[in-house]
Parts: sequence; structure tokens; C-alpha cells
Amino acid sequence: MRAFAARDGAAVAALDEDERLVIARIVADVGLLLGGESFGSAPHSTLPHREDLAESLRFLDELADAPAEPDDPALLRLLPNAAPREREVADEFRRLTEDDLRATKLARLRRMWEELSQDVDEWVVPAEHVMPTAAALTDVRLVLASRLGLESDADAEALHADIARAGEAMESDAPHEPTIDPERVWLGMLYDALTWLQESLVSVSLGGQA
Repeated sequence: MRAFAARDGAAVAALDEDERLVIARIVADVGLLLGGESFGSAPHSTLPHREDLAESLRFLDELADAPAEPDDPALLRLLPNAAPREREVADEFRRLTEDDLRATKLARLRRMWEELSQDVDEWVVPAEHVMPTAAALTDVRLVLASRLGLESDADAEALHADIARAGEAMESDAPHEPTIDPERVWLGMLYDALTWLQESLVSVSLGGQA
């Protein structure tokens, strides 16, 4: 994976096939969480379950199967209450704006999924789509953060400690630690990778060096 950099008026990142498949898959699953139709041929199966990706996609199967109820914390992060302390105001604002907000978010996610589903080694984001794509990546990260229970800096530090311990165990071929949740570690690594990609994309939009 190579971060976004400016090229010929677009932002361009390099992703191998596995990276594209995994990111496209979770983008599609967030679209489903928002109540959109499957971006692929069938719900929760928008990408082929290749044998070498089976374990990674299994974790996303579990993520996608999580309930999308009105009080689902992941959905509330995507569609937050405008006035948390004033229920009537929040409900009225949601009634007036939620359909448009869902449609906007779904359109951004679908476009990103279509870009990632192309059989190429580069992810090319046209200049006019850089900030909408960054916003879509925020939505994906919000869902992952909710599923990972990231509510504070302490939660993030604990996650990174788990990832570091898992990495050390892999490097030393140490026995699997029962306290390390492989799904949590994998989703945490995906969250970090998307954060890094998003930061490089925003840097391109601001004229910085990715």
C-alpha cells in the first residue's frame, strides 16, 4: 500500500488486489448499514471469498451482520442526533434531513466502492472527489471505531497496545496469547490503515506532501 499523492490533477494511491478487496468490502457493508441496496450481487457478499482472504473477510462478515437498529451505536455515529438534549428538536431535525443525509453518504460510498472494484493497482480519485472521498472514509472509520469500542484516547491506546503485542508475538513465533482477540487486532489494523490513507488524501487536497 502506498499513500495518496498528487498526480495529473488527481490523488493517486497504490493498493494491491487484497487491499482493494478488503477496503471495497467494508465500504459496501457500511452502505448496507445505512440502508442502501447491496453494491454487489448480494448482501454481505459483494466480493469473492477467495481462500487466501477467507479469514479477513470472515471478520467483515461478523461486522456486517451486526444489527442496524435505530439505537445501533455505529449507525448513530453516521446519523447523529442534532440536539441530543432536546429529543423533540432532534427528532424533527432527523425527520427533515435524514433521507438526504443517507442519500449523500450512500452516493459517496458507492462511488468509492466502484473505484476500488476496478481491476487496477492504483486508486485514482479525481480532484473534485477528494473531499467527498475523505468524508466517506470518515464514515467507514466511524463504524469501525464503534465496533472496536473506541470512545476515548485511552481506548485507542489500549487498541494500539493489543496490536503491538500481537505483532511482537508473530515476530517471535510465540504461542497465541488468549488475551489477544484476533478480530479486534485485525479490525484495528484496518482502522489504522484507513486513517493513514485518509490523512494522505486530505494532505493532497491541502497541497501538502502525502
